[in-house]
Amino acid sequence: MTDLSKQQHFTDPAPADADPDETLEWREALLSLAASQGPARVRHILDELARLARQQRIGWQPELNTPYINTIAVEDQPAFPGDLAVEERLASLMRWNALAMVVRANQAYGELGGHIASYASAADLFETGFNHFFHAKSPQHGGDLVFFQPHSAPGVYARAFLEGRLSEDDLLHYRQEITAPASGARGLSSYPHPWLMPDFWQFPTGSMGIGPISSIYHARFMRYLTHRQLQNCEGRKVWGVFGDGEMDEPESMSALTLAAREKLDNLVWVVNCNLQRLDGPVRGNGRIIDELEKLFAGAGWNVIKLVWGSDWDGLFARDTTGALVRAFANTVDGQMQTFAAKDGRFNRDNFFGQNEELARLAQGMTDEQIDRLKRGGHDLVKIHAAYAAAAAHEGQPTVILAQTKKGYGMGSAGQGKMTTHSQKKFDGADLIEFRNRFNLPLTDEQATGLNFFKPADDSPEMRYLREHRGRLGGAMPRRETVCDVVPVPVIDAYATFALKADGKEMSTTMAFVRMLGTLLKDKALGPRIVPIVADEARTFGMANLFKQVGIYSSVGQRYAPEDIGSVLSYREAMEGQILEEGISEAGALASWTAAATSYSVHGLAMLPFYIYYSMFGFQRVGDAIWAAADQRSRGFLLGATSGRTTLGGEGLQHQDGSSHLVAATIPNCKAYDPAFAGELAVIVDAGMREMLVEQQDVFYYVTLMNENYAQPDLPEGAAEGVLKGGYRFGRFGPDGAKQRVTLLGSGAIFTEVHKAAEQLAAQGVGVDVFSITSWSELARDGVARGEQSHLTQLLADSTGPVIAATDYVRTVPESVRAFMPEGRRFHTLGTDGFGRSDTRAALRAFFQVDAEHIVRKAVAALGKLAR
Repeated sequence: MTDLSKQQHFTDPAPADADPDETLEWREALLSLAASQGPARVRHILDELARLARQQRIGWQPELNTPYINTIAVEDQPAFPGDLAVEERLASLMRWNALAMVVRANQAYGELGGHIASYASAADLFETGFNHFFHAKSPQHGGDLVFFQPHSAPGVYARAFLEGRLSEDDLLHYRQEITAPASGARGLSSYPHPWLMPDFWQFPTGSMGIGPISSIYHARFMRYLTHRQLQNCEGRKVWGVFGDGEMDEPESMSALTLAAREKLDNLVWVVNCNLQRLDGPVRGNGRIIDELEKLFAGAGWNVIKLVWGSDWDGLFARDTTGALVRAFANTVDGQMQTFAAKDGRFNRDNFFGQNEELARLAQGMTDEQIDRLKRGGHDLVKIHAAYAAAAAHEGQPTVILAQTKKGYGMGSAGQGKMTTHSQKKFDGADLIEFRNRFNLPLTDEQATGLNFFKPADDSPEMRYLREHRGRLGGAMPRRETVCDVVPVPVIDAYATFALKADGKEMSTTMAFVRMLGTLLKDKALGPRIVPIVADEARTFGMANLFKQVGIYSSVGQRYAPEDIGSVLSYREAMEGQILEEGISEAGALASWTAAATSYSVHGLAMLPFYIYYSMFGFQRVGDAIWAAADQRSRGFLLGATSGRTTLGGEGLQHQDGSSHLVAATIPNCKAYDPAFAGELAVIVDAGMREMLVEQQDVFYYVTLMNENYAQPDLPEGAAEGVLKGGYRFGRFGPDGAKQRVTLLGSGAIFTEVHKAAEQLAAQGVGVDVFSITSWSELARDGVARGEQSHLTQLLADSTGPVIAATDYVRTVPESVRAFMPEGRRFHTLGTDGFGRSDTRAALRAFFQVDAEHIVRKAVAALGKLAR
């Protein structure tokens, strides 16, 4: 009987058949066709019948679920290319050292935490990749990208220990990054964190869901580099090992169709389906593998189900009635978890004891043999077959749905139990049981003492490990940062119009777009720039770039755009430079991260500029921005139409009053709120040099406005102050004024500060005005330098009360209160509360940040001072 007939026979019972004889004829015809002409012909006929059914509006479509068995049949498995016994011993050693690391840390310091069960379920999935598929960067290969399931980090450390990359002292300082150096050790971060282990981890995956979406956009960015002929990424894969519970995160699922639409066959996901989340079953009343199969198949992915291990092959071969598949079809994951937690006797009675057909299959098997029946994700031969098929598949991304047991091998201490995820303690009996389960070369004393085990350098295991990683380019994960310096043109070459604006009216958004257009023409820097938008290019006045550099499309442009006769017409091209991500801030940020880390991932420095509505940055995808910071991104985030009053009519959800507050919390983010084009030019120039020439691991957040107003020349010598966070803009009022006040303003509200200064001057008040380009940089400098801070020195030759006004919540300017000169009163004005829809003037009056309210605050402060 062919596989096709088995699958047909093993499905759930069909509804009552009105004409069994006719049905039999159809079945026999199909089987005959398969036997005589093969699967390809069968698929063609089925496709034709499906098309005919649609034409006749029959109302039928095929099920997206296949039977609950392995996609790859036994006879289609390639020969296993390694030494199975050695690989199983290595995997067992990884499991033990990972377990010992976590348990020892928690014996010493109970609050450290850590996870054992996730890696216990994923160990074989990891090891098969390490031994046969995960290429490190080498002269022969550009290197694969691997996104590791975060809770399995101890297993990656355990392998690095055997490879000699980590010492036993390092393992003893798991999750002890602060205290480790005192012992001459390296502290190991809880999850993959490039910021904390910059030569080890490549990708941060510890915030669930960020890894999956990031892997997709990294795979697409590799195609972008290839199509733009910047770097040939052919032959390189992006591998992601994720958990089934993690698929509940919206980010995990949000870009599946993009991967299929772009035909990213350089992308392989391995979803570790251990059927458990942190607290219990993923889908206790259903089957998560079935659910994910439908989801991925419907999105256009190639789906490989890896459900049962080799021990089941004989059972399936003897099962001529389909009893096994029917039993699986009627067993939900909650029950599967129970089977995982129980022993062979329980499984004999409760699974194989469901009916006589199943009971006969289990005859001749001992309880221990039943207990040791492997699920597919624990069988190295089956895993290798699935990986090989995924690596060879063309035209689609592939997902491998690998069924495992959470806490595999942990026995009564945790295998398949509800508490498994948080299991960190083992008693002596549990440790002996674990040792026995995996035939570890440990004495009772070594096992109960949680001794780490490393075979001798000349042992078969160590030779095998080194040989296989040598073939694949060396140890990994491994993060490298060597890349060529990219020269940056002198600022006058692209920003003279901004530095010497001479009162011309423009918005800072328009100033930025003009600078960008010129930078894109630079022979050295231009090709490295990656402009990114989330379906808002025309909103930000970037339509002129469509013709200049084009929008990236992996298939070019297959249509004549409606506006083809316009100088601003839409143009897509395979070599296009703009990444236009549609209405997806998460996708655009993932693209930005891929470009911003290209210097380390690909050894090719790129410079992404992602421009977006500022409200939809830190507030909407803040977690992804934090992950980008962890990954040491280099690039520009540009929050356009920023502030709570500049985007007048849009209302609450579109008015940003907090992004600078959040940006200030990210250590390697430099946040600026420039009021003028000249300030913006200095900031962009400094950022490019810091990232591309000095190769510092920083990124810039710069807010831009859509309000047109007169742009002054940048004062001589102001550039240094712009970068430090503020400079003197000017003095107003009579020189000998008895009353003096100091005004600080930034971004959109600086024009109101300027008006207020002129009004106060008209009343005989002397006014010192300072343009604050970055409250967060001033605050950081103040913390570092105290009384010698830039702000304290900047205000030293001014007098009177200090009034600060911004288009952000008052907490933003309040961050510099501690650095006011001695004896100066400090008052802040901001846009606390929810936004509103109205004109800019009405909004600024409502939030009391307009010139009139700034004047009132100054007069009141002077009045108090006089009293």
